[in-house]
Amino acid sequence: MFKAVRISILLFVLFFVAVSTWLTQARSTDWNNSLWVKVYPINGDGSAKSAKYIEDLKLRDFEAIEAFITRETERYSSSVPRPVRVELGQPVREQPPELPGSPNVMSVMWWSLKMRWWASGVTDEQDRIDPDVRIFVRYHAPDSTIMLENSVGLQKGMVGIVNAYASRRQRGTNNVIIAHEFLHTLGATDKYSPYDGHPIGPDGLAEPDRKPLYPQRYAEIMGGRIALAADDSVIPKSLKYAVIGPLTAREINLAD
Repeated sequence: MFKAVRISILLFVLFFVAVSTWLTQARSTDWNNSLWVKVYPINGDGSAKSAKYIEDLKLRDFEAIEAFITRETERYSSSVPRPVRVELGQPVREQPPELPGSPNVMSVMWWSLKMRWWASGVTDEQDRIDPDVRIFVRYHAPDSTIMLENSVGLQKGMVGIVNAYASRRQRGTNNVIIAHEFLHTLGATDKYSPYDGHPIGPDGLAEPDRKPLYPQRYAEIMGGRIALAADDSVIPKSLKYAVIGPLTAREINLAD
């Protein structure tokens, strides 16, 4: 009898979590109200340069993300005047859980659970009200010999981890990556090759009907890069050179 009660309670908790997650995700893409996105800087490499860069960060450094989402949602007839409201949180001193070195289904699921638990716990002291989306940006001192880890955005938990450079020159590129991972939290999928990083046409191209097709002038945000040729592409310098394509718009419920 006691075992049956425990199982019933566990099933109820799991059901409650599943329903709560579904409702949160549904509300995040109904585009009836502004989404509150909070950016939390982290010193990713422990360097003095990254610490100074974080100290000097201002909310205006992320205004381009709001402008990009507003511009692109207006193209798809969103009626919300400010679809995204970005805020800058206080620096987070802890590093997020590391991605598994040799990922498989179970290890990724376990990491996702740890990530969501960590994200909610590490911001408790500064967030009396939880934001809709949490984006943790790990800054690293610019160094051409260092390759940053991949960034990631989770729809379940609506949390993202962005690896970025602590450089004013890289601010625009950093915002492109933040916007990309933010859209992942809303259900958008990658539209680039996992093998070489180049956008996959037609959905990964900003102008799939352009003639000649290359070079493209803009990047589809989930394609991630401006395609200069079939085998050559570059990350845009700012969100002025990025768009939300039709498939991505459908994935985040902006278009039918």
